[in-house]
Amino acid sequence: MIESQLLGQEQLLRRITNHIRQSLELDQILTTAVAEVRSFLSTDRVKIYRFFEDGHGQVIAESIHDHRLPSLLGLHFPADDIPTQARELFRVARQRSIVDLANQRIGENSPEESEDIRYRPVDPCHVEYLRTMGVRSSVVVPILQQETLWGLLVSHHAEPRQISEADLQVLQSVVDQLEIAIMQATLVSQIQAQSAQEAAVNQISTLLHSVPAIQLDVALQATVDRFAGAGGRLYLLPNGSSAEVLYTCGEQPALLLDGQPLEHHYLWQNYLQTLDVAQAGNPSNPADSLSWIISDLYKYPAFRTLAPCFQSTTIRGLMMVPLWYGQRVLGCLTLFRNQIETKTLWAGEHDPDHRQLLPRQSFSAWCELKSGQIQEWTDAEVKLAQTIGAHFAMAAQQYHLYDAVNLLNASLEQQVQERTAKIQQAVEQQKALASVVAKIRASLDLNFTFQATVQEVRQLLEADRVGIFYFAPDSNWSQGEFIAEDVHPAFTSVLGIKVDDHCFSEKYAMEYHRGRIQAVADIYTAGLKDCHVEALSRLQIRANLIAPLSERDQLQGLLCIHQGSPREWTSSEIDFVTQIASQLCVGIQQAKLLSQTQQQAEQLSQALQTVQNTQSQLVQTEKMSSLGQLVAGIAHEINNPVNFIYGNLDHARAYTEDLLQVIQTYQKHYPEPVPSIQSVLESTDLNFVIADFPKILASMKMGSDRIRQIVQSLRTFSRLDQAERKPVDLHEGIESTLLILQHRLKLNGVLPGIQIVKEYGSLPLVECYAGQLNQVFMNILSNAIDALEARDLARSAEAIKASPSIIKIQTGLVCSQENQQQAVICIADNGNGMSEAVKSRIFDPFYTTKPVGKGTGLGLSISYQVITEKHNGTLECISQPGEGTEFWITLPLG
Repeated sequence: MIESQLLGQEQLLRRITNHIRQSLELDQILTTAVAEVRSFLSTDRVKIYRFFEDGHGQVIAESIHDHRLPSLLGLHFPADDIPTQARELFRVARQRSIVDLANQRIGENSPEESEDIRYRPVDPCHVEYLRTMGVRSSVVVPILQQETLWGLLVSHHAEPRQISEADLQVLQSVVDQLEIAIMQATLVSQIQAQSAQEAAVNQISTLLHSVPAIQLDVALQATVDRFAGAGGRLYLLPNGSSAEVLYTCGEQPALLLDGQPLEHHYLWQNYLQTLDVAQAGNPSNPADSLSWIISDLYKYPAFRTLAPCFQSTTIRGLMMVPLWYGQRVLGCLTLFRNQIETKTLWAGEHDPDHRQLLPRQSFSAWCELKSGQIQEWTDAEVKLAQTIGAHFAMAAQQYHLYDAVNLLNASLEQQVQERTAKIQQAVEQQKALASVVAKIRASLDLNFTFQATVQEVRQLLEADRVGIFYFAPDSNWSQGEFIAEDVHPAFTSVLGIKVDDHCFSEKYAMEYHRGRIQAVADIYTAGLKDCHVEALSRLQIRANLIAPLSERDQLQGLLCIHQGSPREWTSSEIDFVTQIASQLCVGIQQAKLLSQTQQQAEQLSQALQTVQNTQSQLVQTEKMSSLGQLVAGIAHEINNPVNFIYGNLDHARAYTEDLLQVIQTYQKHYPEPVPSIQSVLESTDLNFVIADFPKILASMKMGSDRIRQIVQSLRTFSRLDQAERKPVDLHEGIESTLLILQHRLKLNGVLPGIQIVKEYGSLPLVECYAGQLNQVFMNILSNAIDALEARDLARSAEAIKASPSIIKIQTGLVCSQENQQQAVICIADNGNGMSEAVKSRIFDPFYTTKPVGKGTGLGLSISYQVITEKHNGTLECISQPGEGTEFWITLPLG
């Protein structure tokens, strides 16, 4: 039995010890401990009762068996529930008490007297107290922390129960473990609080010292948030040239009666001055001891005159921390704290005045609410505020240094600005001059140069109008107009306005011709002629700066800067305008030289183009002439033997018929030839020869006719006998061209052939150069055949069958706009067509889209010249991608 109890005790202690080691959460440890103890003792309730600084206590952990006793968890108990004498015995002697209501006695002993429990009669008031709670027996073991009574471990039972010395020993062991756990939790809490304070100090220090700009307002807000305050103020005293500075956040008191902030009150000012005097008189006095800490400003006598400023707020307490830097106060950091409401759940309503006379009648929960309560500033909060105040003091000193440096920089900057204003103006003028020079060199377009110049000059001089005036030729400088201008929107434009000012030509033109620069501050006080003043006033001019623009010592125009109000022109501005005018004169000369050079180059280019075109035409004409002579010679040479063969074919046919008739007569009269004749007849197959020989003669005649037609077409195409303009049949020329190209139109082993569709109209004989016109037909038809062959090579047999290649030739008569009849020939194909870029260049010499070696690029160029220059007609091309191509030839009949 004893061994079983010992084992149970060891297991209890082991479980509680393990739980303490596994967890740092005190609430969880205490809750587990009371549950384990209650289970071990088999009592109705085990609780842990904690004492507070004012002496009252609260049940913070509890375990109840089967609701045999009411719960007291979270309830507060008055301080006088446990007499002072009993508290001292618990603290000093660590006395443990055992109350046995059945026998009306209380047993007491300490850990040093664990085997000796002394019993004495229990106080009747104590008996009544326990009976009211429903308790018949109880055990109380004190919990200490560094010789301070921290709380009690209490076991209650609704029935009488004997507590042994072994039970007390177990409870004492549990308490010892709980004291260790409480100490650990306290240390962890202190470490966490210290870490939180260090984190707050680091955060605020970062805001004050680790950014380019000191964020005093942001740091103030962070400080107020850290203290969970109602608001805060940061006040910096005036320092040298720096004025006072005040930052506020959160809830604030009202201003003083004179509208001044709180810090201007004599109480605040006297306090800050007193701090300075106290520190000066005792430099060793730590600044930390001089903080102003008020828990309840309405109970602080010195605040009687300031309290009205806080009546509209819920602020109840404040802490003012002076900002020390060295031995000087730079200002103060003030934190406000609101009043709070408290809610306490008591174990029954009690009256302290009668607590010792009457026993407690009830422990039913009674909630006590109190409003308008103060929050005391803790030592840790004060220390944290003083640490943060030190950082604010360093930031304030840095702020004053920045302010002083900024003032010094501002003064230096002003001096530098004043000294560099003229240099900057000169630099800007040089930049503008360089920009104008660069634009003049980059572009020799006078319009662009003039416009860029007037914009640059007006922008730099901030003038109302800058323009370039050019004199009319042969006007003796009395007439002209503004050819370039940049003008302020409020002024009227003079661009393009004709000016007729004889007064200027008579009085001032020669001076500008000699190079005069005129700077007029006010036209009404400059001594100008009335006529000239009138002309200037019409243009809204009150002050002007004029520089001449000359070319080869001849005055061509003026660079004019106009101002609508009086203006004194500086020497640097006059020099700048003079240099601009000089550069413009150079640009004008360069532009004119370029224009002359371009004209000459264009003339040479046109002449070279004409020579090249003429040369290419001569070469092509010579080639065609040689080709025509060759074709005509071949045709003549072929024509003679062909005529000989063609002329003898009729005689050969007649002789053949006669011979066949003789043979047939022999066969009729000598049906049985001699053996030798019979053998010859069998070997020659006479019947087949008689049947096939006429066919051979007919084929020979057909071939001779074809050769004769080809020869005739070659002679017709070459037209050597028609080199001059003569009336010809255009259809005959087209047909001869088609006959020559017949070999490219027919079906071959690769391509399916090209269909020719002819829609000839009624055309009279047209007077033209027949050979050259036939060459035009040849060029256009050859290009059409090339385009269709290229398309067919890229298509499938099915696609070719669905859309065969076709060349369509149409002729007819039309009337021109002058009501003159014209012959029209249209040659169209259904190929791929051509793009606008290709179509725009097809008549250019040497332009070709064919691969190298496949074309010279002269065919259509020469064709265009033949139609337009030799025949006064037109040659047009109509084509779109995917829509085929049409060439329209019109020839006048007159």
